[in-house]
Amino acid sequence: QVQLVESGGGLVQAGGSLRLSCAASGDTICISAMGWYRQAPGEERELVAAITSDGSTNYADSVKGRFTISRDNAKNTLYLQMNSLKPEDTAVYYCNALNGIVAGTICHRFLYDYWGQGTQVTVSS
Repeated sequence: QVQLVESGGGLVQAGGSLRLSCAASGDTICISAMGWYRQAPGEERELVAAITSDGSTNYADSVKGRFTISRDNAKNTLYLQMNSLKPEDTAVYYCNALNGIVAGTICHRFLYDYWGQGTQVTVSS
């Protein structure tokens, strides 16, 4: 079982910056990919950015060049640095972790998704 606790959301003016944090706890040894999703009112939840345990990243086109995802594996913490924020970025942001099963020293079957409760980001124009 993995618990994800987010922080860093809030209200910011357009052009400003925020940094979201997501602290993972519990059975974290087999966490592989982690990511940030967001859901705006009336919209589907979408992937914002993802990062693997070795640091490979990918981003939604809408945030490329503005957002940076990173992780501190030692602290089991995921970050999203958001710069040049736009009103269109307003959404509830969710932390996600893909977890596997440990067998001895091997992690496998990365089939378990865990979610944070979400943190509100509001960007005013």
